Amino acid sequence: MIPAPDQEQLLQDLQVFKIKGKDKRGRKILHIFAKFFPARIVSVDVVNKYLREKVFPELDNRPFAVLYFHTGVEKSENFPGISALRSVYDSIPAPVRQNLEAVYFVHPGLQSRLFLATFGRIIFSGGLYAKLRYVTRLDYLWEHVRRNAIQIPEYVHDHDADLEYRPMMDYGVETDHTRVYGTPALDTPDPMHSMRCIA
Repeated sequence: MIPAPDQEQLLQDLQVFKIKGKDKRGRKILHIFAKFFPARIVSVDVVNKYLREKVFPELDNRPFAVLYFHTGVEKSENFPGISALRSVYDSIPAPVRQNLEAVYFVHPGLQSRLFLATFGRIIFSGGLYAKLRYVTRLDYLWEHVRRNAIQIPEYVHDHDADLEYRPMMDYGVETDHTRVYGTPALDTPDPMHSMRCIA
């Protein structure tokens, strides 16, 4: 394990957490880029300290929203695990937790949906689970966040385009076999694409 100051600097350099822009209700937005989270290198204690000292003070003790990009998360690389998530959540000061009014979960895969449906209420006690909004496509995000208020990384746009072109990829049922391109994707409206949370 690398020294704690180096772990903090890594979180800073990777910009895993960034406060930028406001949603349509005027709330500051805390961006979390899960793809860049160095889960195998950074300890939970360092993450808690970093959030407490570098991130939470910038929220000005006012209502805010989280824009969580799940795009590109691999369990073996950047997923910290259930106990780590619970520890981080439990360490969030009560005033900050109360000010968190919405979590926009961008590009949730089938596994993450099943995980949250199973463990969400246990891990995120105190009402956070009810504030969760799945955003399967970026087009649904603009209902809540102004396009010009935030910057979406290119890899998120690319993944979004893949999901539009190959919708079965969103549910983890597409294989790695050679695909046939150039034919229109058969996509029907799906209530799971809505921003409503799953009770």
